Amino acid sequence: MKKHTDFLVIGSGIAGLSFALKAAEYGKVAIVTKASLEDSNTRYAQGGIAAVFREPDNFKKHIKDTLVAGDGFCDEDVVKMVVHKAPARINELIELGVSFDRAEDGSYDLAREGGHTEYRILHHKDNTGEAIQVALMEQVRKNKNITIYERHFAIDLLTQHHLGEVIKRTNHDINCFGAYVADLTSRKVTTFLSKITVIAAGGMGNVYMTTTNPEIATGDGVAMVYRAKGIIENMEFIQFHPTALWDPNTRPNFLITEAMRGYGAILKNMSGENFMKRYDSRESLAPRDVVARAIDSEMKMWGDDHVWLDCTHLAPEGLKDHFPNIYRYCLTKGIDITKDKIPVVPAVHYSCGGIKVNINGQSTINRLYAIGEASSTGLHGANRLASNSLIEAVVYSHNAAEHSGPRLKELTFEEKIPAWDYKGTTHLEEMILVTQNYKEVQSIMSNYVGIVRSDLRLERALVRLEIIYRETESLYKRSLISKKICELRNIINVGYIIIKMAKNRHESIGLHYSIDHPRRAVTEF
Repeated sequence: MKKHTDFLVIGSGIAGLSFALKAAEYGKVAIVTKASLEDSNTRYAQGGIAAVFREPDNFKKHIKDTLVAGDGFCDEDVVKMVVHKAPARINELIELGVSFDRAEDGSYDLAREGGHTEYRILHHKDNTGEAIQVALMEQVRKNKNITIYERHFAIDLLTQHHLGEVIKRTNHDINCFGAYVADLTSRKVTTFLSKITVIAAGGMGNVYMTTTNPEIATGDGVAMVYRAKGIIENMEFIQFHPTALWDPNTRPNFLITEAMRGYGAILKNMSGENFMKRYDSRESLAPRDVVARAIDSEMKMWGDDHVWLDCTHLAPEGLKDHFPNIYRYCLTKGIDITKDKIPVVPAVHYSCGGIKVNINGQSTINRLYAIGEASSTGLHGANRLASNSLIEAVVYSHNAAEHSGPRLKELTFEEKIPAWDYKGTTHLEEMILVTQNYKEVQSIMSNYVGIVRSDLRLERALVRLEIIYRETESLYKRSLISKKICELRNIINVGYIIIKMAKNRHESIGLHYSIDHPRRAVTEF
């Protein structure tokens, strides 16, 4: 079966929904999401969204903070563009119904997080992402030009490869004609033909054992574009959030927002020492890569399972008012944050690399755009500045919609794309093969490609992953489509990309830290 749509949007977080609303002004939009519409990384974003809103802050300061956090690896033109466009995009969110917290005088209650030199984080308590997600979903559901396909999994992108042509990564004329999409209820695969395809499929946290990402974050967008021979870049820069709640029995790891450290919480080791003083003059408000490595070092030095985040010295009512969700969740674990220190560990949180795009969100494949965490815009460099990701998503969804919308009149559907081939597929009886390989990939990545790396660890990871890759591809070719086997295939692809790019970077910079390679000299800003 075939379906036709002007815009095919894969993913339903802030990037996908923002793009869909703007693209709907130009044509028909189909949103494909493998879970329900609200299941996205956006919904789990606690801290907030960064923009310059009042003095003494200014664009120059926000630009500098982003460049410093990115360790000299950002695209400075992109940083300037995003920072300058940020206030207008946030005002659009406000017009759509997002309610950011205000102070008693009616002005926005701006927070500060690690790496920021000023208070510039707009937030809604400690569930900013959810507030944005809910507002966008309400608008999307009301829009008659948008059709939502929940529990639908995008398997692979459609290119000339499906017309029998040989495609190589060096080709400059690859075109995307849509995607094969599986209905996860019926297991039927539909050929979605589109004039414009947009990858907004979010992150890849579940490539690792510990992550703050929901279970849907399996790098699907990056894996699909990689298989379609698009260019992927900077995937070695995996950001570990320094403070996820230590709880070996719960997945995903519950995030303790960086805004809590901005509010005054202090990191301490098991002896009660404010250990960050030994690592960085900014102490607990240093950028995430610095803090994560410091925590990792303390845990290894003393053989501890976690460190503490201490906010017991702060006013209890203020804590409960600013961080109600964290307060309530920790109580369910027997932790009263007004009286007890919080056990925390670093956990995979964000991918700074991804699908290479230009300033309009265009990938290296024609008619294919990528926005949000799945993309690599050049904004984050080697390490993302806190709360810059949500603003990047709305800025680039705006750019992509404005650029792609007028192109519809010059594009047509590729009707020669064949239907999905069901031949040779059988029911997968041994799901244990999938679940075991899934766990092995996570173990390999966590043990060998984590916060601290080495040439030996990366080589071991590559050898072991290649074995799992061959097993899984054989299983995939002879099995009926299922969400689990598609996700396994994708995390293997993404793990391979991370390892290869880490092996090729012979320097320590930002989030990529190797004991075998020296620290790169970084330009002062």
